[in-house]
Amino acid sequence: NFAERNELGQYHNYPSAYQYLAKALSAYISNRSEANRATIDQFINELQLNKYLEANLVYDEERSMQEKEKILADISLTGGIVLSGQRIIDTGELISEESGKILDSLKTEYEGRLGKGTNHYFVLLGQILMVSFFFVIIYFFLYFFRNDEFNNLKSVFFLLMMVVTMVVLAQVAGKSEVFSPYIIPFAILPIIVRVFFDSRLAFFLHVTTILLSAFFVSNSFEFVIIQVPIGLVAMYSLYRMVRRSQLVRAAVFIIVSYSLLYTGLALWQEGDISKIDYNMFFKIVINGGLLLLVYPMIYIFEKLFGFLSDVTLVELSDTNHPVLRRLAEKAPGTFQHSIQVGNLAQEAVYTIGGNPLLVRTGAMYHDIGKLSAPIFFTENQANGINPHADLPYEESAQIIISHVESGVKLAQKEKLPRQIIDFIETHHGTMKAKYFYNSYLNESPDAEVDVTLFSYPGPTPFSKETAVLMMADSVEAASRSLKSYSDNEIDRLVESIIDAQIADNQLIEAPITFKEITLVKDVFKQKLKNIYHARIEYPELKNKK
Repeated sequence: NFAERNELGQYHNYPSAYQYLAKALSAYISNRSEANRATIDQFINELQLNKYLEANLVYDEERSMQEKEKILADISLTGGIVLSGQRIIDTGELISEESGKILDSLKTEYEGRLGKGTNHYFVLLGQILMVSFFFVIIYFFLYFFRNDEFNNLKSVFFLLMMVVTMVVLAQVAGKSEVFSPYIIPFAILPIIVRVFFDSRLAFFLHVTTILLSAFFVSNSFEFVIIQVPIGLVAMYSLYRMVRRSQLVRAAVFIIVSYSLLYTGLALWQEGDISKIDYNMFFKIVINGGLLLLVYPMIYIFEKLFGFLSDVTLVELSDTNHPVLRRLAEKAPGTFQHSIQVGNLAQEAVYTIGGNPLLVRTGAMYHDIGKLSAPIFFTENQANGINPHADLPYEESAQIIISHVESGVKLAQKEKLPRQIIDFIETHHGTMKAKYFYNSYLNESPDAEVDVTLFSYPGPTPFSKETAVLMMADSVEAASRSLKSYSDNEIDRLVESIIDAQIADNQLIEAPITFKEITLVKDVFKQKLKNIYHARIEYPELKNKK
């Protein structure tokens, strides 16, 4: 047996063999006969030449595969040689096609050697050390600067879950030739952390995540330079998310920012607009589209981890909420009082810093416990009937005090967030129901009084927002009993009530300073003066003669 090379076109298949034979026979008959072409063609068709065609070449699959494998084995995967110590490219030198191939070859060879032999264990050790170092940094950041989150296991688990998820996605993208790391919406992390916590923690975790992810993607420098500013853009464009349109606007800003950063970096590095990879813009648009997943993710994380977002606070503060509608119908005086307390507290928190939307929502619900017996509270006694007139002071005090416990039970029944229930529990702290306590002492000065019968169960406020609400609640309620709404009377009222709360250690657990308390007093004074300012009396129209 021997093999020789022939072109595939030299051989016939059944259709081409039939055509060749028919054509040759037609020419042969034409040269020896005077018959016309139609007669010759009919004669050839009647011969049924296809019955006489038989293949004389047979495909040998096994031998063909052997020859194919032999040819493939003889193909060289490399071209040229680079000597040890040979300079591939110099600083500032443009990368040519040849030097680019050498650099790609060097990268492939280096990555191929990783994980082989004993080096694998050192590589693994290095990865463990680097990852551990970054997580230790996160640990100390939370310990020193975010102690509340550090002591909350759910919060720590959530933050670590967000970081690990993004890093794992980056690792998958780094190993995939189809899945680009620029499709991954890394901006989701700072947005969600900002919504549930604060900007400082959000940016810190974003930078840490990007640095960790950079170990697993190609061109780490470009990746870090683009992704870090995107985190800032995400936080600036979505500072407080209370409407869905804000998320769409943020996605547009992020797409534009990605595009500008990539274009600028590409022009800086290549110096040629034709070298820009336009597929990158398609990936950026996909990235921006995936950012819209933030909205449902926020809802899911709220339910799983007990967090509270501004979106939920806006929904809860809507006066059409079923609980607030019941409050407006059954206890209209309490409802109006809650609105005024919310206005005072929100303005104060705007001034000293904090979450104004949270304190306003807390103010709307802080007195919902009065729904159990609205007539026992002065603001709801429109007909002048006071049911406390025929009750002992101790019993009246217990009825008033019980609205805190009733409010907590109602809030739990309505599945209100824990953060809102905190306002209900702390808005009276451990203070006394002073009207009934003082009245009891005045009538029975020599009697031994059980203070617990006249004291609220607490706890005292433990956040800036709950502290401001306590002050606003007491000041607003007391302002309704003023006989004169002069500036001096309002100033005296605000000072005396808040100073009494400080003296009674009601604000000792709250992270609020004396300077901030002074600012809160000033806000309350100004707001109350605006509410109770003197109005001119409109003259009546005299009868015309």
